[in-house]
Amino acid sequence: MNQSILFNDDLIFNEAQDAWCFTGLISGQKVTIYFHSIELKQLEEINSCTKYDLEEITELWLEKNELEGDVIHINMK
Repeated sequence: MNQSILFNDDLIFNEAQDAWCFTGLISGQKVTIYFHSIELKQLEEINSCTKYDLEEITELWLEKNELEGDVIHINMK
């Protein structure tokens, strides 16, 4: 599936999910994307280069997966 997503500039660490996350818009629907990664979890902040990598990972995820609901969990190794 090839969906266009607009990413918001709201990258934060979500304590409840124990993961970095940000939101985006897909066809007008707000979605929250969580990135589950041991390496990312250890970072106090994420630079713009890593943020762009996360955006690309999300786009690749959307190409291979169907969006169900308004939350995406991406497990990274």
